[in-house]
Amino acid sequence: MLSAGKQNQERDRETKVKLYSERGVQEYWILDWRAQQLEVYRREDGLLKLMNTLFPQDSLKSPILPGFTCQVEDFFR
Repeated sequence: MLSAGKQNQERDRETKVKLYSERGVQEYWILDWRAQQLEVYRREDGLLKLMNTLFPQDSLKSPILPGFTCQVEDFFR
């Protein structure tokens, strides 16, 4: 979940993305409860990159979790 406060949000979106990229994380999700959206970062060319921004009406699927699917709105209940 996206941390409250501008400095914390920058840490979640910048520092953590960079750190997780360096550590080989394949996918990183940031749930923004204020904006009611889910940012999906995936590894591409050795880096985590923002691949998709999903909204409550969307469903989340992940290539690293075969068969996994869920409605984004379920995260906001």
